[in-house]
Amino acid sequence: MPRRATVLLTVLSLAALTGCGAQVAADGKDTAAPSGHYPVTIENCGVRTTYDKAPRRVVTNDVGIADIMFALGLEDHMAGYVMPAYRGDIDAVAWKAAYGKVPWLSKKAITKEIALDARADLVFAGWHYGFGEDSGVTPASLKKLGIGSYVLTESCRNSTTGGSRGVMPPLEALYTDLETLGKIFDVEDRAAALIKKYRKQVADAQAKAPEEGERPSVFLYDGGEDKPLTSGKYAGPHDIITKAGGDHVMKDLKDSWTTVGWETIVERDPDVIVINDYGTPTAAQKKAFLMSYPPLANVSAIKHHRIYVMDYADLVESPRNPAAVTALAGYLRNVRRG
Repeated sequence: MPRRATVLLTVLSLAALTGCGAQVAADGKDTAAPSGHYPVTIENCGVRTTYDKAPRRVVTNDVGIADIMFALGLEDHMAGYVMPAYRGDIDAVAWKAAYGKVPWLSKKAITKEIALDARADLVFAGWHYGFGEDSGVTPASLKKLGIGSYVLTESCRNSTTGGSRGVMPPLEALYTDLETLGKIFDVEDRAAALIKKYRKQVADAQAKAPEEGERPSVFLYDGGEDKPLTSGKYAGPHDIITKAGGDHVMKDLKDSWTTVGWETIVERDPDVIVINDYGTPTAAQKKAFLMSYPPLANVSAIKHHRIYVMDYADLVESPRNPAAVTALAGYLRNVRRG
């Protein structure tokens, strides 16, 4: 069958599938007759959507987003996941069986073709976590194909700050997504239990943190040599560093993941540098660069060899964040400022 005809049939099939699934609510009013839990109206990144039933063929993009679905026990609602450039250990998580059960659709970036071929009724991704005008994969473009979208809350665009990402503290973004997805998929009890568990985990680590003024300063290094890619106050590392007892040196940066200048890092002189272990270059290569980069020679973290490596899936929004707080807290407790 010609490709055009195949895509047309797929789109028509998806339109039939999603016609009774999700729809944008008009004036906040439900448009379908109540039936048990459904319809349910949620708000995601400022967009109100009504679901008449739980999506059945979800495609996720990136490891942290797949983790969220699996932590909620929603693997039976998934058609597959896309996970580009991740080298971490997915066997170490409590939901590792789900990774073996759900198809790994691609190790490259998500495309509209991947979603169509999977007969997706919902794509769960984020801005710069799969969604982007450059790739042509956006909630608007998917809607034209009859496919719904859910946007990772960490990546919500903030219209008041020129399109930067982030509208709430990172861990609150995680809890928000768990709670909202719990409503969409009628697993609110599971979501509530996870949120309670994660809040306690973070609180326990936070209770052992140094007092204000005694906290080591921390810079998150994602990569880049000309300009370092780092985390602002709206990406996961901000809350992870802060709750673990560190003073995040980029806490005044009102964005999620973005670049800054090396002169800013030298001026703020972090006691610790956390490396985000993701893709290429490797963490070892990133560390070698930092240790040999002349402008950083007098930075405290470099002088005292205080470089701590964390996995990418620990640092982006995911159910691994609370455990990451605990792990980093253990390291920071042994760091003296200056």
